[in-house]
Amino acid sequence: MNRLRLFNGFNFNHLGGDLLGGITAAIVALPLALAFGVSASRQVGAIAGLYGAIFVGLFAALFGGTPSQISGPTGPMTVVMATVFSTMIAKNPDNGIAMAFTVVILGGLFQILFGVMRLGKYITFIPYTVISGFMSGIGFIIIFLQIAPLLGHPSSAKVIDSLANLPEYLTTPNPIATGLGLLTLLIVFASPPKLNRIVPSPLIALIVGTVISVTLFPDSNLPQIGKIPTGLPQIQLPVFSPNQIKDMVLYALMLATLGAIDSLLTSLVADNITRTQHDSDKELIGQGIGNCIAGLFGGLPGAGATMRTVVNVRAGGKTALSGVIHALVLLVIVLGAGKLTENIPNAVLAGILIKVGIDIIDWGFLKRAHRISLRGAGLMYGVLLLTVFVDLIVAVGLGVFLANLLTLKRLSDLQAEQIQAIVTPNEQILLSSAEKDILRQAQGRILLFHLGGPMSFGAAKSISRRLSIVEDYDVLILDLSEVPHIGVTASLAIENMVKEACEKRRSIFLVGASGKVRERLRHLELLDRLLATNQLPSRLEALETGLVIVRERH
Repeated sequence: MNRLRLFNGFNFNHLGGDLLGGITAAIVALPLALAFGVSASRQVGAIAGLYGAIFVGLFAALFGGTPSQISGPTGPMTVVMATVFSTMIAKNPDNGIAMAFTVVILGGLFQILFGVMRLGKYITFIPYTVISGFMSGIGFIIIFLQIAPLLGHPSSAKVIDSLANLPEYLTTPNPIATGLGLLTLLIVFASPPKLNRIVPSPLIALIVGTVISVTLFPDSNLPQIGKIPTGLPQIQLPVFSPNQIKDMVLYALMLATLGAIDSLLTSLVADNITRTQHDSDKELIGQGIGNCIAGLFGGLPGAGATMRTVVNVRAGGKTALSGVIHALVLLVIVLGAGKLTENIPNAVLAGILIKVGIDIIDWGFLKRAHRISLRGAGLMYGVLLLTVFVDLIVAVGLGVFLANLLTLKRLSDLQAEQIQAIVTPNEQILLSSAEKDILRQAQGRILLFHLGGPMSFGAAKSISRRLSIVEDYDVLILDLSEVPHIGVTASLAIENMVKEACEKRRSIFLVGASGKVRERLRHLELLDRLLATNQLPSRLEALETGLVIVRERH
């Protein structure tokens, strides 16, 4: 590989635009990184979100495959990470935090592996119904978990606990925290678009809410971010527990897959805006490197962030330099501006996150899914509910499994429609006048078994169901002239049909098997059962030969 190609389109040809885009993206990223850090775990706090934004943002920009993409902690990744923190700390209080960051490192290694194995083009093959249900579930989780801090109460780690305590939160709100939270929601939802393009609404809400709390309510004891460490982070060496290896690997795979989907979908958005083409495998490697280093230095995992990427591009960012600048601006804030962030009220961060949660929910598909497909809607709502109330991994795993089953059922039905057992002329397949005439003359003694399109294991059942009818005819013609591919199971079903015909002493002709289809049948030794005279190039020739046999027997 050319050494220069290791870097993600890194150059100084668009320095002005990249500088403005990177600074603007950093301004958008700052309040979100702080909020995600607090949301992920109180033990690690806001600084983990900033570290994640810095390290993932920097190394994904340098080594990724989408030049204009801005990476950092995202809502879905943070929700998964919150579960990782709570699970690891609950089972291992002493080393739980270190083990959680080890999961981040493992997730990054999996992403690098995905890229090396060139799986980028397959990652986004997960059905949209599953992605929509999962993402919407993530949005609802963020909203439910932020209700408590919005009203001035400590946040819960689980959705069920948060909903169970909802009556208490609503009846005993902290008036000041609630007021600041509602003001934040008003700002992020009602900020004029023109102002929002100059100064992002989350940053406006962060500044306004913090200034009001410090100047008007200095002694209110509002829950706040608190002191944030300044300076460079310490290395978090990987820590493993034999009893939790399985959980750690599963969560790492979840983070890797979710981060890959999130990043590659954002890459597609960037492609559409910039009219460029990203390198999906290189992007996965860059994201993996970023997440490995983020985990090593106590940062949250990240992915390509759609909103920050769009802001960067619209501000003029074109190359990876904009992503590097975004990370460096955040690094300067961490090194010297910790005092400015420690007084931010949690209620303000909760309001910002609720807006994030609402934006993540796929409202467009939720409202019309039932009109598009009842099965698809059922699958999407099922994944949503499992995500919110059961488990993220179970939701995605079961959703993909059921989606594949439904797809296989549809494909099997389509393949079954292409399998025709023809005795008399009909309109199901296009026959020439000569072929129709031969079938009439045969008076139902020739069975033309016509297969069309790819034949996978889904077609095997339809083929097998017709085994018993072979003995009712003198001649069996297997027409594979329109079959471009045949699976092993379908091949075995055809072999059984040939065996059945041979045992009943019926005449068999094979038509049109060529290329890979013929090769598959040859490996099964099916062609050895048929003489060369029984393997014919055209259907008409097979029908003419079959008619001679019928007349000889009758």
